[in-house]
Amino acid sequence: MLGKTYDSQVCSIARALELVGERWSLLIVRDALFAGVTRFSDFQHNLGIATNVLQSRLDGFVEAGLMERHGQSRQRDYVLTEMGRGLAPALVALTEWGDRWAAPGEPPILYRHAGCAEPVHAVARCAAHGELAPDDITVAIGPGMPADYLAGRRPRRDSTAQPS
Repeated sequence: MLGKTYDSQVCSIARALELVGERWSLLIVRDALFAGVTRFSDFQHNLGIATNVLQSRLDGFVEAGLMERHGQSRQRDYVLTEMGRGLAPALVALTEWGDRWAAPGEPPILYRHAGCAEPVHAVARCAAHGELAPDDITVAIGPGMPADYLAGRRPRRDSTAQPS
């Protein structure tokens, strides 16, 4: 069985996966964020998820700060917090990736700006130069990177190097 943590990784993607990387997690967040679903029974009905799995995910979201519980046990709502709503750009990006590389046909849903109904897209943008292609994005060591972690990493290999 796979673990739920990526203790050996010093990476914000790994930390995010610890919170929302389990099966069903992003679909629950999607339904809460874009379809306004808040009730346990509505999540269960819409997704067809097992009740024990759904309860586990919702409890984990509440514990992690992604959702808050409101109301009594039979009429309890699970409402996204600012932290949970902050996943919107990631969900738009993942949807666009899925539309391009995993969907069998045309996109099943389209994201629109609530103010004007124009399409919404996730893009990587440079503050000085605007939208970037994936090959134009590099990484730099951030202030939260421990020196001992870097010391144990293998260097990047040049993909154009010829085998010896």
